[in-house]
Amino acid sequence: MRILIQKFGGTSLSTERARERVIDHIRRERANGFSIVVVVSAMGRSGDPYATDTLLQLIRDNGDKLPARERDMLLGCGEIISAAALCSLLIAGGIPAVALTGGQAGILTDEQFGQARIKEIRPDKIIGHLQAGSIVIVTGFQGISASGDTTTLGRGGSDTSATALGAALRAEMVDIYTDVNGILTADPRIVEEARPLQVVGYAEICNMARQGAKVIHPRAVEIAQQARVPLRVRSTFSEETGTLVTDSPALKASLSVKDRHVTGIAHSTGITQISVKAIEGRNDVQLQVFQSMAKHHISVDFINVTPSGAVYTVFDKDADRAVHVLREGGYSPTAISGCAKVSVIGGGMNGEPGVMARIVEALTEQGITIMQSADSNTTIWVLIRQTDMAEALRALHAKFELHR
Repeated sequence: MRILIQKFGGTSLSTERARERVIDHIRRERANGFSIVVVVSAMGRSGDPYATDTLLQLIRDNGDKLPARERDMLLGCGEIISAAALCSLLIAGGIPAVALTGGQAGILTDEQFGQARIKEIRPDKIIGHLQAGSIVIVTGFQGISASGDTTTLGRGGSDTSATALGAALRAEMVDIYTDVNGILTADPRIVEEARPLQVVGYAEICNMARQGAKVIHPRAVEIAQQARVPLRVRSTFSEETGTLVTDSPALKASLSVKDRHVTGIAHSTGITQISVKAIEGRNDVQLQVFQSMAKHHISVDFINVTPSGAVYTVFDKDADRAVHVLREGGYSPTAISGCAKVSVIGGGMNGEPGVMARIVEALTEQGITIMQSADSNTTIWVLIRQTDMAEALRALHAKFELHR
């Protein structure tokens, strides 16, 4: 069988028109000879009747004391409703279909409720239904533990379900349908010249997802990369093929894609920079600072250390607590809130001279101060004031000619 995974997010299922478009995509790929597994999220977004956030609000409105096991039992209902509704529509349209929960589909997880990890997938039941000619609809975001309890996979869990099933079934492709036509070079709400990318590597999109691009969850990309399953990020409301995510030279060559140093620009906000100087006569500042952050479960990022101190970032929501902890330890930290992290991402920048120089040039031309920087093989990060973020994104996008 030629197996295709199609994952549809909440906005793709939230209205009658959207569901009609979902049926169209299924019909098209079925006509192209694919055996199709459809992975669904809960319908809509916060405030819609069956959305995950709406179900969470139901818990808060009713005592907010629901244990983690029972919470996962409730949260799994949104995807079940989506699967049942889509199954009914397909059958009414003359397309044989069957709906399976994550557990029925063979997605076995650990018992870490709310953030479960997939341990194994046993797809025999899915394969049997595909061989019988049915479209198999699987509830995303969920699995089953060894004790038979429903578990959920955390945010982005439906993406993870889709790529994990793609790996287990050796699918030709996993299509992630959203409300945007692929992965863009930057946030189009800020950078008007942002354009869809034709193809991008796994590492690049993983970094873009981690640094603020919310099109696909990084854990899902990691699974696809390990299994070498190509992904496409597409729009439910378009026939365009969207963005292909792959490292395959053959697939890239088929699209006549040229190498480029920078793929896209991502950003994240709500960040506080903390600077800590060593206490005179002591050389354990790094040990004391980061042990104290870990002890109080404060996530740290963007870490620069020197013999005389440390500079790092925390989320704004954790900043006051972080400063209090440091002062209790005898330090006098400096905190600058309202910062943003801008990430310049590209698989072609490794070993390429001049990339950082162009970043500094673009920001300096706009009078934007770089407060901190770091780099990896595929990403250069700069910390700036959040008030400068929009101008920085536009300047960097233009400097690297990502609009072309």
